[in-house]
Amino acid sequence: MKMNTLYAALCGAFLLGAATLAPAETPATPVGSPITHPIDNAKVAVSADYRASKEQIEADYKAAKANCAPMSGNAKDVCVKQAKGDKKVAMAELEAKREGTPHATYEVQKAKAEAAYEVAQEKCDDLKGADKSACKSQAKADKAKAMAEAKASRRVASK
Repeated sequence: MKMNTLYAALCGAFLLGAATLAPAETPATPVGSPITHPIDNAKVAVSADYRASKEQIEADYKAAKANCAPMSGNAKDVCVKQAKGDKKVAMAELEAKREGTPHATYEVQKAKAEAAYEVAQEKCDDLKGADKSACKSQAKADKAKAMAEAKASRRVASK
């Protein structure tokens, strides 16, 4: 009797072990991706057009930042924030173009909201006292509104 119990336990352990080693079913395409094969996505990511666009964005950023060099004070800070924001938005748009998903579109809207917020915050530094506080509050409210709109459009696009 003890041998049957031992045999049953070993068989159960073997079957359980084999079940955990079996490959799990994976979806044929990445979730939210219009591309049917992940290797195709890699080809798009390293395509000449994609790399050229990315290099152009970097060149535009460096040129915009160089235009800020002769400025001084807060005007220079605003200029640099604007250049960085434009770069982030352009990179997000490039990724959205490559991916073509609702999430990528949301990331573009999010990048735009964050860039506008950073620039507005920097512009508020020129003000003093209550005006500065009001300016910063307005910038925060504008960002919150833009983020809410981006989230709402993401929900609509996913339905």
